[in-house]
Amino acid sequence: MPPLPEQSVEFHSFHIIRNEFLMNMQKFLSHIQRTIQQIEGEIKLEMPTINLDAEVSELATDPEVIETLEHCGMTWLTLISTAVEDQLRKVPQGNGPLAEIDLWRERNATLSALTEQIKLPLVKKILAILKEAESGLLENLQIVISDLSRHHVEAVDNVRFLSTLERHLKNLTHGTGFNIVLDTIPSMMNALRMVWIISRHYNKDERMIPLMERIAWEITARVCKVVDLRTLFKEDRSIAKTKLLEAKGTLEMWKKSYFDIRAQIEASGRDQRWEFDRRRLFEKTDYMASICQDLYDIVQVIEEFYNIFGPELKAVTGDPKRIDDVLRRVDGLISPMEVLTFDPFSIKYASQWKFVMEDFKSEVLVIEKEAKNFIDESFKTLRSAEAAFDMLLNFKHIRSRDAINRQMMMKFNDILAQYCKEVDIVNNIFIQNLSNPPLYKNHPPMAGAIYWSRSLFHRIKHTVIRFQEVEELLAGERGKEVKQKYLEVAKRMKEYEDLKYDHWRDWTEQMLPVLLKKTLLAKSLHSEEVDTGEKWSRFTVNFSPKLQEVINETKYMEQLGFPVPEIARNVALQEDKFLRYTDGMKQMLDHYHKLMETLDEAEIQLLDDHIQELWRVFRSGYKRLNWNSLGIGDYIVRCTQAIGKFESLVYQIHKNAGDINNKLLLIESTNLFKSPPLKNEDELPGVKEFFEHIKRERSKDVEHIVRKYVAIGPLLTKMEGLVANTNTGKASKLAPYYAFWENKIYHTLTQLVLKNLQTFNAAVLRDVPLFQTETILSAPEIILHPNASEIDKMSVHCIRDCVEVTKHFVRWMHGTCIDCPPQHAEEDELITLSFFNDISQNPLIIEQAVLITQNIHKLLNSLTKYLNRWKRYRPLWKLDKAIVMEKFAAKKPACVTFDEKLQFYVKIAQEVTQQPLIKDEQCIRLKLGPLAYTVQENAKGWVTSLGKLLNESAKEELFSLQEEIEVDVFSAQ
Repeated sequence: MPPLPEQSVEFHSFHIIRNEFLMNMQKFLSHIQRTIQQIEGEIKLEMPTINLDAEVSELATDPEVIETLEHCGMTWLTLISTAVEDQLRKVPQGNGPLAEIDLWRERNATLSALTEQIKLPLVKKILAILKEAESGLLENLQIVISDLSRHHVEAVDNVRFLSTLERHLKNLTHGTGFNIVLDTIPSMMNALRMVWIISRHYNKDERMIPLMERIAWEITARVCKVVDLRTLFKEDRSIAKTKLLEAKGTLEMWKKSYFDIRAQIEASGRDQRWEFDRRRLFEKTDYMASICQDLYDIVQVIEEFYNIFGPELKAVTGDPKRIDDVLRRVDGLISPMEVLTFDPFSIKYASQWKFVMEDFKSEVLVIEKEAKNFIDESFKTLRSAEAAFDMLLNFKHIRSRDAINRQMMMKFNDILAQYCKEVDIVNNIFIQNLSNPPLYKNHPPMAGAIYWSRSLFHRIKHTVIRFQEVEELLAGERGKEVKQKYLEVAKRMKEYEDLKYDHWRDWTEQMLPVLLKKTLLAKSLHSEEVDTGEKWSRFTVNFSPKLQEVINETKYMEQLGFPVPEIARNVALQEDKFLRYTDGMKQMLDHYHKLMETLDEAEIQLLDDHIQELWRVFRSGYKRLNWNSLGIGDYIVRCTQAIGKFESLVYQIHKNAGDINNKLLLIESTNLFKSPPLKNEDELPGVKEFFEHIKRERSKDVEHIVRKYVAIGPLLTKMEGLVANTNTGKASKLAPYYAFWENKIYHTLTQLVLKNLQTFNAAVLRDVPLFQTETILSAPEIILHPNASEIDKMSVHCIRDCVEVTKHFVRWMHGTCIDCPPQHAEEDELITLSFFNDISQNPLIIEQAVLITQNIHKLLNSLTKYLNRWKRYRPLWKLDKAIVMEKFAAKKPACVTFDEKLQFYVKIAQEVTQQPLIKDEQCIRLKLGPLAYTVQENAKGWVTSLGKLLNESAKEELFSLQEEIEVDVFSAQ
């Protein structure tokens, strides 16, 4: 994007400031360098050490003084002559003009230092003494001093005049762009002219030509530095062309300024003739200018080829690959330039550069020929006639190869042929889709068909209008044929438009009054019938799509420029009002339908009168009001208010029904088999304790849920007040609603009992003990305590109590929500009617109760079988110890026999202690400790009895032995 004018001014000012800063820095550097030279390289004259305060005449007669001064003079002579010779031998350090100025400044500094010392009073006195003494050295010394003065004057003069050129030469050397150089050259040449005219030393060819050669060298060096062939062709072509033009202009400006000054001098007739060796000054710059022109031509050719083979040609021809191939060959034109092995700006390589340019031009001719062949072939298969036409017109204004431009301009016939194909394509599309034209989104059928027809027409018309920009294009035979084909297709499309419009206008004038007389709403019945056989009505907005279509058609027909019927225009002008009405009614009906969908069958029956009242408000919308009516807005407001009132009632009904459902949910979720809390992990409640706790907790819970049940009646009475404005609890209108809730209560209680029985059955079967029972020895049997029949009886009683909970839920009188009073039965017995009779006969509950009983019975049988294992110890308590001991003693057993018996019973006692004392079987924990203790005690009893018998037997034998001993002693005496 090119910079704005303000940006250009700022950019230019920035470069001026930058250039001034750089030149001032260079000037400051030069001063520093000269100062350093003067400080470090100053040549000092050696002064005599003798006293020279006396008069000159007196000193001139003193031989010693004269001898000392002559020796000092000889030193000065050598020093001055050597310094002058050294300065004359020095040449400029560099090829540029600033080096020459620096040379004269250095010479001036050195010679000035010597000259200033010669002017010292002491030096003048010494020279006077030597002159008075008529010394032979003085003449030679005067010659050297004179030579020094002459060269010093020349240096001062040259520095003064060359300083007038310094600013221009610095611009030439350090300026940031060619524009500064171009501005500098004329003023610099004029300054050279002033130096030539005024200067006493730079008014000769031997001085001016070298200086101007140096300037020419600086200009050529500047051009060589900027125009680098290795990067030139990689830059943007417009930038590269500008750079080459500026470089060439700079080189040419050098020569032009020279001849302008020469003409001025000759015209004046007063100044010295301005004529130098042109070959030395302009040979290289002229050659470099010609090279810049060659490079500019190369860039121009590349640009022309890219202008031809650009996106436009790709879009038209449809052969981008071949175009890219041509462009690769075009890029190949500059490849030899980027890899040159010689300096193209050097005159000695002029012949090599000539060969390079000849190869370039021959390759350009080959590419031109290829391009013309490609264009000939491409224009036989055009993509778009208009795009090709635009491209040809553009080529009139785009700089391109002349040969290719001429080839392009010959392709108008191919464009006409392509246009004929496009007309045929459009005509075929039109004919094929006449009966069912493709429409734009949201376009109505008739206006959309006309839009479609016109869009096809504009596709071919637009191109013809473009063709008229070239008058001769349609004037020929081929052009007339094309124009005739276009007119035939355009006429057919116009007839199609008129036919569509006439059909729409007739239909609109006939049907629009009928559509406007349709009612606002249409009534339909809900698809699902409720138990009462009634249906709740659905309503729809009866705004015909055809009416909306007429509105859309009218707007588009007016946009197309067709006259529309007055009635259609009036309807179209009311579109916003119709949209507002239809949106309002749709929102109203959506609200109504959503509200009705929240009602179940019982609620629909309950609110039947209110629904009928709501329909009475709706009635005028589907009976009397139509789209011509004036009270539609008021009707929508009335309906919305009625729906809001009905919604408030429904909300309160739902709120009360929700409260009832919450109570029923609480009843249904009650746990009727709450186990007692564990005292510790190993201590479970006993059977009786377990079932008594369940009974107590059940009694509390039943009392609580009965209160919940009793509260349902007042809620229904409250709903009666909302619906029927009565407060009796027995409104006939609410009888079905009472029955509905009574049925739900029945199902709730059924689920309450059934779920609790299922939960208890699962607890019975689960391997987690709920209660514990003991085993006792009731000789001769081992039994449970409490026994199995008692456990079975307690469980059956608990299950029956669970079902009998429903006796606390009193039934309502028929058609009411009032509890039924106790009824007299036989023998004047009062019977309370409850849900128990129905629920206790429910097959699922009976089945579940029987299943629990069976499972408990199986469990008790399993425990009994387990206890049968202890029957192996039955002899311990079945046999009578006295009789057995008497018989055993009668046999007078030996001690070994006693020992065997004792070991047997001790072993039994130990074996019993090793048996598990707790047995968990499903929900029952069997405690075997009492039984084991009894068996052990029995075993110990047998041991005790045997011990007594053994003791008595031993005593008896001991007494017998004692008697025998006594008898034997007595006999011995």
